[in-house]
Amino acid sequence: MNRILIIGCGDIAMRVARLLRARYQLFALVRNPARFAELRAAGIMPVAGDLDQPHSLQRLSGLGDIVLHFAPPPAAIQNNTTDTRTRNLIAALSRGTLPRRLIYISTSGVYGDCNGEIVTETRPVRAQSARAKLRIDAENRIRLWSQRCGLHASILRVPGIYAADRLPLERLHKGTPAIAGTEDGYTNHIHADDLARCVVATLRHGNANRVYHCVDHSRMKMGEYFDAVADAFSLPHPPRISRAEAQTVLSPMLLSFMNESRRLTNTRMTQELKVALRYPTVAATLEELKPRDLSRSIEPACASPRQMQLLLPPS
Repeated sequence: MNRILIIGCGDIAMRVARLLRARYQLFALVRNPARFAELRAAGIMPVAGDLDQPHSLQRLSGLGDIVLHFAPPPAAIQNNTTDTRTRNLIAALSRGTLPRRLIYISTSGVYGDCNGEIVTETRPVRAQSARAKLRIDAENRIRLWSQRCGLHASILRVPGIYAADRLPLERLHKGTPAIAGTEDGYTNHIHADDLARCVVATLRHGNANRVYHCVDHSRMKMGEYFDAVADAFSLPHPPRISRAEAQTVLSPMLLSFMNESRRLTNTRMTQELKVALRYPTVAATLEELKPRDLSRSIEPACASPRQMQLLLPPS
């Protein structure tokens, strides 16, 4: 049985593990020993280690035939453009028998602001945020390493991920403003379960040193997304403000997302990876969350059992 080594065992990794554990032996690098029991129950063998501590990564050498690299870069530091975690991982994997394949989850933020234009995988990267610049460094290191060593590497550029527990409900409760429609930018999304299925499809169909957008068919502006979530959970729409006002009232993190607008294509995902999305658009998925009996209110703080059933993966 082929062995898969998971780096960055968060929500997406756990969803991927459910799809692969019957066919692969799964290992995962884990920094927190408190998670060992949880991972074993999910069919994953934990391996103690920390990407920020290179000496702790010795056991990774030769451990996986396939590596799924889902770990984010370290916290962005001014003028630092090196993803030390990816650098440390590559160094550890290079000490023994190399894996045959590697899949890296990157971000669509590597393109920076595209003024709402249609963006394909061949568009040059032009990251604006520090965290996106670190992702570019990780992509470049993986590409050079795979070319030098003959590995089969695929890079998945991913936009905003949503699911039952990944919706901006707290933001809506707080009444955080959104940009007025005439000035608003386009955002892109993928349901967490569909992203997990994209990873599995890449294992089967992904080409070497190929970039893929993992994105649904939505073409929504950011404010439209917030409004759709608000409607699904019977919450008020967020107030709208001008882009100039946003610069003074919103946090730098929120502004970094709102200041970028692009529309990602998914032709490679659907044609080359042969992915048929289970959740093709955010609007259609959220529409299913609306209560059919309008006389019954929905608790605003969490999803109802019906909502959870629609958004969680089938058993």
